[in-house]
Amino acid sequence: MKYPLNLRCKIIAISPQIFVTESDGNPVLYVKQKLLKLKEHVEVFTDKTREKKLCDIKANKVIDWSSAYNFTGAQGNSFGGIRRKGLKSLWKARYEIYSGDSDGTTEFNVSEKSVLTRVIDGIFGGIPIIGLLAGYVAHPAYIVTDGSGKAVMRLRKKPALWEGKFSIESLSELSPTQQTRILAGLLMMVILEKNRS
Repeated sequence: MKYPLNLRCKIIAISPQIFVTESDGNPVLYVKQKLLKLKEHVEVFTDKTREKKLCDIKANKVIDWSSAYNFTGAQGNSFGGIRRKGLKSLWKARYEIYSGDSDGTTEFNVSEKSVLTRVIDGIFGGIPIIGLLAGYVAHPAYIVTDGSGKAVMRLRKKPALWEGKFSIESLSELSPTQQTRILAGLLMMVILEKNRS
């Protein structure tokens, strides 16, 4: 993949959708959340035609209270997941991306870079009409680190009016499986964090 990747989230849509393109504009992923499901279910495809499914992301619980979201490949093989680290926080978002091992070992951590940015984004995002302009005021950034604390990827919110825009930068060399696991985790995190504001 050619980094940085660009994400566009439709704000006004019946079901959440995310379009992911490479730095040169080529589409690489299309994400669609299934509606009317008791447990959250997100499908990730290689493009908008939805001909080739890359993976499914499914919640392990009905209620989003300390839920884990498991990643399953197109052939049904589990290759990890993402879970919120600690309780849902007003101050700072933290998640763990875990491997596909049976014990669910944490492989990467995702944390919000700035507490102040989160508070500003939350305040402005909750005010009617002004909330539509919140995309120009605060731009949260999230850092993905490995077990040793080394930053491997960064997700940043970009200024946008009628849609959510993000960029994903690669900061370190990763295997294709690790990249896929992190990208699936970041996509699910974007959906979860979008719902909080």
